[in-house]
Amino acid sequence: MSKIAIIGAGFSGLSAASYLGAAGHEVHLFEKNSSAGGRARQLKTSGGYTFDMGPSWYWMPDVFEKFFGDFGYKVQDLYKLDLLDPSFEVVFPQNEKLSILENYDQLRELFESIEVGSAAKLDKFMEEAQYKYEQGMERLVYMPGISLTEFVDLDLIKGAMRLQVFSSFSKHVRKYFKDPKLIALMEFPVLFLGAMPQDTPALYSLMNYAGLKLGTWYPQGGFGSVIKAMVKVAKAQGVQIYLDAPVEQIIATDKSVKSLKVHGEEIEFDAVVAAADYHHVEEKLLQKEHQNYSEKYWENKTFAPSCLIYYLGVSERIPELEHHTLFFDEDLFEHSVEIYKEPNWPKKPLFYVCCPSRTDDTVAPEGHENLFLLMPLAPGLKDEEPTREKFFQIMIKRLEKQIGRKISGKIDYKESYCVSDFIEDYNSYKGNAYGLANTLQQTAILKPKIRNKKLRNLFYTGQLTVPGPGVPPSLISGKIAAEQVIKELKKKKYEVTV
Repeated sequence: MSKIAIIGAGFSGLSAASYLGAAGHEVHLFEKNSSAGGRARQLKTSGGYTFDMGPSWYWMPDVFEKFFGDFGYKVQDLYKLDLLDPSFEVVFPQNEKLSILENYDQLRELFESIEVGSAAKLDKFMEEAQYKYEQGMERLVYMPGISLTEFVDLDLIKGAMRLQVFSSFSKHVRKYFKDPKLIALMEFPVLFLGAMPQDTPALYSLMNYAGLKLGTWYPQGGFGSVIKAMVKVAKAQGVQIYLDAPVEQIIATDKSVKSLKVHGEEIEFDAVVAAADYHHVEEKLLQKEHQNYSEKYWENKTFAPSCLIYYLGVSERIPELEHHTLFFDEDLFEHSVEIYKEPNWPKKPLFYVCCPSRTDDTVAPEGHENLFLLMPLAPGLKDEEPTREKFFQIMIKRLEKQIGRKISGKIDYKESYCVSDFIEDYNSYKGNAYGLANTLQQTAILKPKIRNKKLRNLFYTGQLTVPGPGVPPSLISGKIAAEQVIKELKKKKYEVTV
């Protein structure tokens, strides 16, 4: 048995800890905040509201099933899942609204009503997207991205053209659809990947399959229920979790990590998995000679957006809102440029509204509504309170226009969260919300390495390494990191034995 430390109790940290604990190791997980979950923490108010502070889209249910199944659990035994119908709504200019229904046949009818011939094209698009999903989510994402030899697989080589790793997502969508509304609908999932559609590989049409074919789900109680389930699994594997325990330093001698400094105390470990922000770990916890990458390296990387979030409690019901509503009533391309090419607060922002109380009575007092407003923006921007409030007013007025009545005077809870908060709470590089963008230049082996190149027993996991941003990839990232730790420990044991 080896003694292993995990830094950070987000999805990837809890995942890595669980796999290492199940392998028989003594695992200690250190979390700087007062609750586990990382970006999936919850905000509970004295007035009876429970807000998911981060993730709100539950896609790829098979990844969650696989994770919990690895430890002998079923999702239905841990939390209740509801399939949303409609999956979400999209608001276009002139308050035109599309409801994206869960039933695929009805979705085909909707496409056909907008653009003649698009139902058959949607079938073809989804057929390709399903192939990418099955190859990508069952094979590619589980590769550690250490060497090109991982990809020397005859089946993968044969299917490389179908995976469209080197094609533009934007061009791929436009091969099938011409109507601007359908294009916007098909392009929106890549916003979760942190890059403009033009710079995202067409491989990621697998996201369309995940969202439109596998459905959009909601865990009752919010994403906090998923975190509670993961904590339960981790503790069942013997993992010891320490809250309010920020790691202050990684202490290394020769070519190995020797110990961590926590609350001024040095604790020795045989291996360490850093599930905290990769850049923070390198710049603040490691000595310069042990870092994988320079500050210039990080400055030249393309990061996913940050965002401005408002958590709102409203003292009346809003039946005009579905669980998820995307406000695409302004230009997607213009907003994308202001995130990725010319970083600035957007002139005419797109935004997203989540109303979980539509589905879950436990997240708001009776007769009230729980709202989550999110506007993506470039990381690294200054986010003073007057600026936050300016954009809150833009969002709330457009929301009121869409539902046809004012709710501003009915808000009985209001809290904002933005760039500086991501930095303060998660040590997030430039306050990014989602991790490293999935551009072609930052895919697979081109991502920051999961292993430290100079310290044999230090590994990384999470949104800034393989496989990438998002909740399901973070679960997988934890498993990959755990497998690499186990390999290294076996190798070290063999060398000692010899």
